[in-house]
Amino acid sequence: MKFVDEASVQVEAGKGGDGCLSFRREKYIAKGGPDGGDGGDGGCIYLVGDAALNTLVDYRFQPHYRAEKGEHGKGKDCTGAKGESTYLRVPLGTSVYDVENNMYLGDVRQAGESMLVAQGGFHGLGNARYKSSTNRAPRQTSPGSAGDIKRLRLELKLIADVGLLGLPNAGKSTLIRSVSAARPKVADYPFTTLVPNLGVVKVGDDSFVVADIPGLIEGAADGAGLGVQFLKHLARTRLLLHLIDVAPVDASSPEENYHVIENEVLKYSKGIADKDRWLVFTKLDVLSDELADDVIDEALQNVAHEGPVFRISAVSGRGLDELCRAVQAYLVRLKAAEAAPAESLDYDPLEVQQQKEEQIRQEVHEYSSALRARRKLDRQQVQDVKAAEEDDGDDDDSGVQVHYEP
Repeated sequence: MKFVDEASVQVEAGKGGDGCLSFRREKYIAKGGPDGGDGGDGGCIYLVGDAALNTLVDYRFQPHYRAEKGEHGKGKDCTGAKGESTYLRVPLGTSVYDVENNMYLGDVRQAGESMLVAQGGFHGLGNARYKSSTNRAPRQTSPGSAGDIKRLRLELKLIADVGLLGLPNAGKSTLIRSVSAARPKVADYPFTTLVPNLGVVKVGDDSFVVADIPGLIEGAADGAGLGVQFLKHLARTRLLLHLIDVAPVDASSPEENYHVIENEVLKYSKGIADKDRWLVFTKLDVLSDELADDVIDEALQNVAHEGPVFRISAVSGRGLDELCRAVQAYLVRLKAAEAAPAESLDYDPLEVQQQKEEQIRQEVHEYSSALRARRKLDRQQVQDVKAAEEDDGDDDDSGVQVHYEP
């Protein structure tokens, strides 16, 4: 199945049914009075979280959705039936934006969670509603109101505990294959990973989710390579593992590669750059132990990293158990701190986490909006150039007169 993490849809809620103008007509009953019923409410449109989905590809092929209209009211005080609501299933972690005003509407994070995105129209009133002691035969009704019509942009951000960062061919996919049941493509050339992958890592009776995203290169924040479009999937992670190849095939140094990734992440989002990050030196199996230690020690002297450092070989399995257990222990400590009473701390961990997520969401949204605007401008410039070329081609025939003989 193709992985799609962005889609635009148009949703149209149902219109409310109109009120009915009717009078009671029955044998032997003169002037039966008004009996026009109200219309029915229009159907709404909801987004519902579905844990079985991991892509928005369905909305690329079907971008328009409508809810049912409410029925009109009828005589004999009969109320019209309500319109049926439409429920659209989306993957967990889907953010919703209103395209027209570029407003953030909310997230769908839990299975079964529903989010109202288009309110159905309200019912109109029948003439029975307007009767009074002074108006015994009202001929007044009200129409049902129109339902909301919105253009929405859906953005999927995968929900994972740990995210993997690194250059192409740094060993991210090999690592996730070695510690989980995920089977991303692995090859001896860069850009093997083209879409994010999730893997569940089991440590004893506990487990955590790892997200592997395509590798970054220098200039990714400006659109080079696959760009940074997949970095948003690290927005909800609790920990980042920065993987560094101890023996890069392009003869670059590990410290150079470290600075490349750090700079690109910082350009994209300061909130993601401020996340807790561990260094993981990979592919120790290609160097001798002594040479690998020298390379790693020299790299650490030239980078400003204060967090934990790990040395692994995903092929031989060296250091993997130590890394997984350390990650699990870190996540357990985080969860314990969040579960602790707020009175026992000087701050509320959950509130701090929510503030960080909101900061990252705003930064990612601003970057994405600027990128879309830049691409739109580029397309417009290309169209203008083509139009100018066509005009130049038509100028050769200017001034030519055609004379038709009878």
